[in-house]
Amino acid sequence: MGSGAIGGGVGGLLHRAGLATTLVARGEHLAVLRAGGLRLTVGHDEEVTVPVPTVGSLAEVAWTDDTVVLLAVKSQHTAGAIAGLEPHRPASVPVVSLQNGVCNERALLRHVEHVHGVTVMMPASHLSPGRVTIHSAGRPGLLDVGRYPGGVDAVDEAVAADLVTAGFDSVPRPDVMAWKHRKLLMNLGNAVDAACRPGDDAAELVDRCRAEGEQVLAAAGIPVTSEADDRARRGELLRPLVDRDGVGSSSWQSVQRRTGDVEADHLNGEVVLLGRLHGVPTPANELTRRTVHDVVRRGAPPRTVSAAGLLETLDAQSARS
Repeated sequence: MGSGAIGGGVGGLLHRAGLATTLVARGEHLAVLRAGGLRLTVGHDEEVTVPVPTVGSLAEVAWTDDTVVLLAVKSQHTAGAIAGLEPHRPASVPVVSLQNGVCNERALLRHVEHVHGVTVMMPASHLSPGRVTIHSAGRPGLLDVGRYPGGVDAVDEAVAADLVTAGFDSVPRPDVMAWKHRKLLMNLGNAVDAACRPGDDAAELVDRCRAEGEQVLAAAGIPVTSEADDRARRGELLRPLVDRDGVGSSSWQSVQRRTGDVEADHLNGEVVLLGRLHGVPTPANELTRRTVHDVVRRGAPPRTVSAAGLLETLDAQSARS
């Protein structure tokens, strides 16, 4: 459900591996997928067309006893996805959050009894209808899965096994949310990538956002997988082939495609929220969040804001306080 860079890539490879898969899409993307299939490129491979079945709503899904929903919409669309799920999903069908951020699983749990989370490590892009590119010369992605709020069950084992069959690396993890919080810290740079011109100043702004994130998660007492364990997990399995001028983070893709929204409220905004709850200042994340929203509202191209100017604003705020 959500067939962009992540959902389309995962769904396409599941279907290509012979696993019964249905994509849920919308708009022009839906029309192109129905007319000609998914045009998928993985690493150095040539583009292939994958004729994966695609529907426009869950009313068209043929539910079975072993159906699992892989929810791959961006976090700002989770509420709408839940509204679409409610009338059609059988109560026993689990939902697996194949999403960045750490707020989706809790939102889902209000409506779905069996919720699972996935730590998504998958460099992929979706910039035009019907096309998805996975930018890795190694495994197409690392997709570790676990039950929310913790533990592992038969669903996690089955989903991980299917993902491995499709070519991914996937491990069932009882502490999947600790891994997702480490991924959250990495994703704090997405808004900077979307809004700011690349360079040393942008890198410093990302460092400040991540430092605030580390402080906030420590103050909140939230378990976070260490950087060393995260690096070891990635190892040589992911070898991204990313042209920085031609592709970027999921937030960069939203701005580039002019979708009219961006995920920052659920990434940088998560740090801002926790900071306010636990008395930790988070000026870099708040300024970054507001800046990328301003870029979206103005319809400006990505990577056009001066990170040096944002750093000056932050330093001036710090001096006044």
